[in-house]
Amino acid sequence: METPPLNPIPTGAPSTEARAPDEIKGLTYPCGRWVPGPGEAHEVAPGVHWVRMGLPFGLDHINLWVLDAGEGWAIVDTGVGLPASKANWEALLAGPFAGKPVTRVIVTHYHPDHLGMAGWLCRKYDVPLEITRTEYLLARTLTLDVRDAPPDEAVAFSVRAGWSEEQVAAMKAKAWGNFGKIISKMPAGFKRLRDGDILTIGARQWQVVVGRGHAPEHACLVTEGLMISGDQVLPRITSNVSVYPTEPYADPLGDWLESIDRLRAIPADVLVLPAHNEPFYGLHTRLDQLAADHAGKLEKLTAFCEVPRTAVDCFAALFRRPIGEADYGLATGETVAHLHWLEERGRVRRVSDASGVDRFVAN
Repeated sequence: METPPLNPIPTGAPSTEARAPDEIKGLTYPCGRWVPGPGEAHEVAPGVHWVRMGLPFGLDHINLWVLDAGEGWAIVDTGVGLPASKANWEALLAGPFAGKPVTRVIVTHYHPDHLGMAGWLCRKYDVPLEITRTEYLLARTLTLDVRDAPPDEAVAFSVRAGWSEEQVAAMKAKAWGNFGKIISKMPAGFKRLRDGDILTIGARQWQVVVGRGHAPEHACLVTEGLMISGDQVLPRITSNVSVYPTEPYADPLGDWLESIDRLRAIPADVLVLPAHNEPFYGLHTRLDQLAADHAGKLEKLTAFCEVPRTAVDCFAALFRRPIGEADYGLATGETVAHLHWLEERGRVRRVSDASGVDRFVAN
């Protein structure tokens, strides 16, 4: 069985257990299911424009936000770095956003659907890339990590997770490092965003609120009545929270759940402008749903680990459908994240065998 290399390009892709739209209750969508088409921009609030671009992934779109900055435009997130995105931006900048230059390029986090066109836009308008430090440095690292074969550490990660010998062999036969292929050349420097920063953009002041878990230092932007949430809060799907070979013993789910609690300090009545799906009201309701979803998964996984289980074994407990080749890497990372959360809190322990495979068993 051939599988993709276990360095899946991080994106805004949903969890492999994304919910169907009719399962999400308690949220209100002021635009309904309407979305802007190619080359269109929709003003969701005075000076705040919604743009949508396509993606070549399972998740087929991303929402981008263009803010009136007075003498110019501030772009928040940029789309994947491919010719179709460039053509879309050229049409927008010659159409609905003609007459003023781009004066700021802000990126919520390092995933290519958000960062992909940032370098091109920054060079075109001679403006700095504004992003948190961790996201910038991680992106630069990934663009440089290109090899003819996966590093030994990545192979060991897949072995520990319980991949078959055939899957590991197929992984070893493939090149490593696809991140740079779908982002435009990154700027050599950046302007740092910090948690709590206030960004004055036109008539509005936006506060940077950092969330973690889906990405290590994800910047949300909050102003009176509005929240640009990136991938930190999505209405109809759950963001992927994964462990990757670059940090194989991390606890991103712990970061994610802590961030859910922290985001409850944002007023409940904001209009949330997410990176995927449609703008919605019901921030606190959605945060409660996300927390409950993971709590249920963790309880189910603990019960499943009454006998020792590999991460691959645990797919059956976490996911509602069989995991195919396209989702194998993401499913592995997401499952390991849940197992690490349980391990860090003493609810399961890790048992390694002579072949390097890890199994987790409930305490």
